Amino acid sequence: MGFLVSPGVQVNEVDLTNVVPAVATSIGAIAGAFQKGPVSSVVNISSEEELVEIFGKPVTTGNQFETFFSAANFLRYTNSLKVVRAESAILNAGADWIHFDVMDNHYVPNLTIGPMVCKSLRDFGIKDFIDVHLMVEPVDDLVKKFAKAGADLISFHPEASNHVDRTLGKIKDAGCQSGLVLNPASPLSLIEDLIEEVDLILLMSVNPGFGGQKFISRTLPKIKKLRSLIDQSGKDIRLEVDGGINEQNIKEISDAGADTFVMGSAIFNSDDYKKTISTVRNLIS
Repeated sequence: MGFLVSPGVQVNEVDLTNVVPAVATSIGAIAGAFQKGPVSSVVNISSEEELVEIFGKPVTTGNQFETFFSAANFLRYTNSLKVVRAESAILNAGADWIHFDVMDNHYVPNLTIGPMVCKSLRDFGIKDFIDVHLMVEPVDDLVKKFAKAGADLISFHPEASNHVDRTLGKIKDAGCQSGLVLNPASPLSLIEDLIEEVDLILLMSVNPGFGGQKFISRTLPKIKKLRSLIDQSGKDIRLEVDGGINEQNIKEISDAGADTFVMGSAIFNSDDYKKTISTVRNLIS
């Protein structure tokens, strides 16, 4: 599936040819991805509860959430991607990406983590593909910071940039792949003229800002329209869907044309991560 790789494989260059559908599991602000066929999963981390869930140890963060993750102590908990890859049931079950949800409490009503955490992962030796989703306004300054911190792909909401084409150019100039993100109510016209400039389109199937929301079913026709636009472009552009995805609806979302799926609550609220991921793999394979 192009840029999705198996755990343990180092990624220097990412090839988007031969795109195959993929799945992403979400913990909040850091994620991992698994694909359809050879499946790839995405895991996100953004809440204290999810940290405890993954790392098995109470964490005091409060207002120090960003500071905590930026500090060296963060690496004790991210002895993760060994913990996440080798011992975490989720990534051990097949996560290949790290998906990074960045929220600024301005563009969206929540605050998560920033580029120092991304850099900490790279400094710790994590080689996995890092897909950064910026839910921030303005965008451009963080593009530079995340690129420098080790992001492989950076996506953003066109409504959050004064000059969308310029922002896409900044991402490319920084050596990263680029993506555009549509909210459930965002019109496709926001990206139609730029579709050939991107490597990924992310469609939110919930309103961004919080996990655990219900999938908005009216996004299904939009997935089909986006798939048609991508196919008409002739480019290998990944179509990612994020929000409310679970075992009950993932096949319908896949059949509509999505090839990358971000999952959070459906994985972390299950009793058996491996079984849940295996079920998802079978549903979309």
